[in-house]
Amino acid sequence: MIEVRHLTKQYGAKTALNDVSFSVPRGQVLGLLGLNGAGKSTTMNIIAGCLAATSGTVTIDGVDIVKDPLAAKKKIGYLPEIPPLYVDMKVEDFLSFVYELKGLRGDKRGALGQVCEKAGVTNVRGRIIKNLSKGYRQRVGLAAAMLGEPAVLILDEPTVGLDPTQIIEIRSLIEQVGREHTVILSSHILSEIQAVCERVIVLNEGRLVADDTPENLENAIQSKNSCVALIEGEPEQVLAALERAPSVESTERLGLSEPGVWEYRIRGKEDADIRRDVFNVLSEAHLPLLGTRSAHVTLEDVFLRLVGAQTETAGEEAAQE
Repeated sequence: MIEVRHLTKQYGAKTALNDVSFSVPRGQVLGLLGLNGAGKSTTMNIIAGCLAATSGTVTIDGVDIVKDPLAAKKKIGYLPEIPPLYVDMKVEDFLSFVYELKGLRGDKRGALGQVCEKAGVTNVRGRIIKNLSKGYRQRVGLAAAMLGEPAVLILDEPTVGLDPTQIIEIRSLIEQVGREHTVILSSHILSEIQAVCERVIVLNEGRLVADDTPENLENAIQSKNSCVALIEGEPEQVLAALERAPSVESTERLGLSEPGVWEYRIRGKEDADIRRDVFNVLSEAHLPLLGTRSAHVTLEDVFLRLVGAQTETAGEEAAQE
């Protein structure tokens, strides 16, 4: 459905995007993840045809966004970070205005009713937009983006500035919309990406540093150098014993699991397998090891490791130059 090939965008000497390529199949919800300034909004603006790339191509359902922009844009619904709303208009009047701007034909009343129902704004159709909450304004923006039943929806930071209740509502709405549309969603909020996206692309300083499902990204950095252990004994003795393990770097007491038994998060040195060292030092100290499990790795851990690794590499390259 969406093909992005070798996308590069430069602003003078600054490179906002550096040779980014990916594709999104029909019906997938893709998350663009990155720090502020990573290139997320630039990527989405280029895909939506709002910004020209320095080099590279974007096709929407086989239509090149540069060679045939009108045909490509008919397939796209775009919700920027700040929805472009005329706040002095009523919701229904604004959506009717957008309908006309898009050059849509047919049953306008039916089309407006359909998008209002999908976006959850039917009950506020007669209200003036400036009197709506920020969450409802986002919904109105999404309703406008869905007019014309575009195959692709591009949502740039759709929950920024919303309160927790509104965030949950918008996430639920995106999940529903994702059943009928191909969706690209950008965010720097990891929990949001994890909650609604089937696939994640991580951008950092204009480069694509990862492309996979959230689960696969988490599993990729699961390692043998960290675990959560259930150990019986006085915490002071346990911590002292674990300090003697050559491969252990740090130990954190988590909480009391049962009388006399505590949970500990144990982290080892990079690329170290801490399991045998932990068993041996506890055995020598006569401290029963009642169980271990892998320390849970979150998407946040993945993101920080990916971004940190690339930043370190970039620093080394700069030092060599």
